[in-house]
Amino acid sequence: MIHPIDITHFWNTIWRQYFTRVSYARVYQEMITNAQSTVANDHIAFRSLRLNIDKVNLGIKLFEPMLRAFGYEAVDEYFFPNHLYARYYRHPQQKEYNLPKLFISELIVEQLPPDIATLIYDTVKGANLKNINFEMAPSTDPTQIFTRPWQPPSRSVVEKVNEISQYGAWVLLHGYAVNHFTGYVNRQNTPQYPDIESTANALASLGVPMKAEIEGSVNVGLRQTATQAVTELVTVVDETKQEILIPWTYAYYEIAERYMVEVGGQRILFDGFLGNSAKQLFEMTKFHK
Repeated sequence: MIHPIDITHFWNTIWRQYFTRVSYARVYQEMITNAQSTVANDHIAFRSLRLNIDKVNLGIKLFEPMLRAFGYEAVDEYFFPNHLYARYYRHPQQKEYNLPKLFISELIVEQLPPDIATLIYDTVKGANLKNINFEMAPSTDPTQIFTRPWQPPSRSVVEKVNEISQYGAWVLLHGYAVNHFTGYVNRQNTPQYPDIESTANALASLGVPMKAEIEGSVNVGLRQTATQAVTELVTVVDETKQEILIPWTYAYYEIAERYMVEVGGQRILFDGFLGNSAKQLFEMTKFHK
């Protein structure tokens, strides 16, 4: 099993890559650092496609060798509308080493209309899975793994898939790139931003576009909100087979605050996720022309 310190280095490498692409995460880090506090990640989220290419499942199963090597354990599962499924993973030494939880979701492609499922399959069937070898994750540059292993998709395919599944269109464009990191309000340890409201309001005052609502409640143990997703130029293939750049959503930055709940007569800090809140956050990457 990989030592937790090495796991931390692994996630930090992905954080730095994400950090360069999501300006709102940089604003958050600067804001918290200026308050003489520390940025801590509650969880990291990834997206995938549940379908088989040459007997290899491109969904959550693809992550499992890495999860086993890192010692992460599945804790709970979630079923969502729009053909989405997710699992939440936690490391047994999470508290000792401040390791983030993982929230990994997948689109169940076979449940989509046949024409849309075929478009997705035809786009990803040429994936270079040698470069996306999660079994080698502990000894490989993670930026070479958490990327898109297939060729740029057709613009027309992305737009057609997006009409049925914005999640599917996002994965065709970004592959296994991290979907979001999550600032953990409980560990900000600063009187300047003592809760999720003050943190979200401070980000908004710095010009960061925020989600209108804070999801969840104190009673259920979790409240969370997020920035809007950044838009960046992505590569697609046009009708003449030429690569072009078009704008599309990439990732957002989430913030979460956790609370004590009663379980079996004991008060413990809620450590899971709320299905309804996650459903709302999936929509944060929806692209509007």
